[in-house]
Parts: sequence; structure tokens; C-alpha cells
Amino acid sequence: MVNKKAAKKPAKPYVIIRAEKAGCFAGFLEEYDRAIATAVLTQSRRLWYWVGAASLSQLAMEGSSNPSGCKFPPVVSRQEILGVIEVINTTEKAQNSIEGTPVWRA
Repeated sequence: MVNKKAAKKPAKPYVIIRAEKAGCFAGFLEEYDRAIATAVLTQSRRLWYWVGAASLSQLAMEGSSNPSGCKFPPVVSRQEILGVIEVINTTEKAQNSIEGTPVWRA
């Protein structure tokens, strides 16, 4: 008997991206083309300024120990990022920290 249930689509990874001239972003990786260094993120936030993590690597693994000191603007529903030079997978703890950081507005 054939199982007619549709196969579950794997969840998109939550990543941090560093772009050559645009800064750093966190969000769900929808597309990534290494050949042209372009990525598409959904539910993304620009990581404009952070404290409580020594580097993007620590932020991706542990999140921020001081989210209220971070400056992460509001979520953007979809964003194409050019000049991608680094893609870092995050842990669930880090994702929760980034998503839970209060929205920074000027």
C-alpha cells in the first residue's frame, strides 16, 4: 500500500548572513546562490548593532546575553541580499534571542 500522505517539507534554516557592503542579517534562508553571492531571507532582521556576543559566530550559537542593548530594526517579510560573504546556521537558542530582541527605531 502506498502512503498517500505528502512528505513533510523540511523547515527553512534560520541563519545569519554577512554581506560585503550591506551589513548583517538574520532570517529564514529561502534561496542561496553561491555563484552570484545572493541570498533571499524571509522574516529577516538587520543586525545593525549588537552587544552580549563577541562575534557573529557567538551570536549564531548563543544569541545575545543583553538583547535590550542590541539595535535590530523591525522584521522585513522578504529581502534579497547581494554580496553574501558568510552564511552561519543558528541554534534555536540564538534564533529565539534574535527574534525576541525588542525592535529598535530611530
